[in-house]
Amino acid sequence: MNTFTGKSFLKLLDFTPAEITQLLDLAADLKAKKKAGIPHRLCEGKNIVLLFEKDSTRTRCAFQVAGADLGMSVTYLGPSGSQMGKKESIADTARVLGRMYDGIEYRGFGQSIVEDLAKYAGVPVWNGLTNEFHPTQILADFLTIREHFGDLKGKKLVYCGDARYNMGNSLMVGCAKMGMHFVACAPEAYFPNKELIETCQAIAKDTGAVLEFITDPMVATKDAHVIYTDVWVSMGEPDSVWAERIEALQPYQVNKAMLENAGPQCRFMHCLPAFHDLNTTVGAQIHEKFGITAMEVTDEVFESSQSIVFDEAENRMHTIKAVMAATLG
Repeated sequence: MNTFTGKSFLKLLDFTPAEITQLLDLAADLKAKKKAGIPHRLCEGKNIVLLFEKDSTRTRCAFQVAGADLGMSVTYLGPSGSQMGKKESIADTARVLGRMYDGIEYRGFGQSIVEDLAKYAGVPVWNGLTNEFHPTQILADFLTIREHFGDLKGKKLVYCGDARYNMGNSLMVGCAKMGMHFVACAPEAYFPNKELIETCQAIAKDTGAVLEFITDPMVATKDAHVIYTDVWVSMGEPDSVWAERIEALQPYQVNKAMLENAGPQCRFMHCLPAFHDLNTTVGAQIHEKFGITAMEVTDEVFESSQSIVFDEAENRMHTIKAVMAATLG
């Protein structure tokens, strides 16, 4: 029996370790089928809508290709494509879209928005990213870690940088759920909020997970299986925070010395996009203004044999496909 049918996928806190494992197993199965050219149109004839208040490459493409592979029709509504929150309330938008579509994806701002969509839509709602959580990314990360290390239990994942927002929060939750060793490596002011830490520590008591919060990068990254980072300034934040973040987080840039400190078993992960060179408009602007050639990760690490960021990016599609197939099944 599929216990996911009709459920929304809003945050990993809502799911048990066994359920998360079930989704990862389904993703691995669907990935194998795709690689082998075996059709898996499990949602033939269904219709879904992607509601984006923040643009994205990986999330949009992953949902669109996954939907097509599952046999669904996909509608994309970008930042200017709907009246949600402007001329129409979230509750009204949810009830309209829920009458037309079998599932709704939301990518945008506060977690309360996606929770309200799920409350009123009457169909499964999937969180493609909010300020607080990014659960589909964590499934992709964990599938990637399983592929490279065999399992998740006890694996040490060190998140370097600003751990206060969706990626730091979601990785901590996921590691707590799956019995992993999570380290937030950041200045104290950049650790996750106390309430969420306490929630995760309670989960860790049941799963055997270890949660640490360390300011010294060399102490934090010793013997890590994975060093993970993300951009230092998130979408929607003002330009004025760049100087503050660069000053505070420069010691937490993932570089060759940090990777060597962890050991040859360590792999580098990043949810992308990454500022590892000057080949972007923003990267060039940051270089011009602050004189740095990379931000959260050096090009040397990003392009190294220990970097598995593109395995991770591909797995967004396979894990999102699993979430949709399970909840629409």
